[in-house]
Order: sequence, then structure tokens, then C-alpha cells
Amino acid sequence: MLQEHGINLHRPFADTLEDGIHELRMKITGNQVRVLYFFCFKDIIVLTHDFVKTTAKVPVREIALAKKYRQDFLKRYNEELARGL
Repeated sequence: MLQEHGINLHRPFADTLEDGIHELRMKITGNQVRVLYFFCFKDIIVLTHDFVKTTAKVPVREIALAKKYRQDFLKRYNEELARGL
């Protein structure tokens, strides 16, 4: 679904958090599971990590972790390398 709709995927399936970090929203065996991700080089979607959401809002530490992973990814990969993954 994310690949098909990209940045146009919205609630209840996805949401924008902050600073280009997004979340995929799903319920699995009663747990609210979130997968954080970002877009780069126009149409590449990079999934950073997942967690079980236990609070009303996505914890700040999870967003910070996604930003850290994004920074690391962008240091390691230019567009050509990323498209080869």
C-alpha cells in the first residue's frame, strides 16, 4: 500500500510525524504497531524501524531514532547507490 500510494498514503494507514518522518499504522494481535520511514531522492521509501505503541503519541525517542537512521542512511548512500539496493 505504501509503495502504491507513496506520500499520498494518509490516515488511517499512515501519518506524518515531524521533519519528514512518517509512520505506517497497523494493529497486529491487539497491539498498535508503528513502522517509521522517510522518503529520499523523490520516490525512495526507507523504513527505519518498528515498535509497539503504548502511549497516546509516538514517543519522542522513536522519532529521534528514525532521524538518526535517516542521517546515517544519507551519509552512506547517494541516489545511485540507494536505487541499487
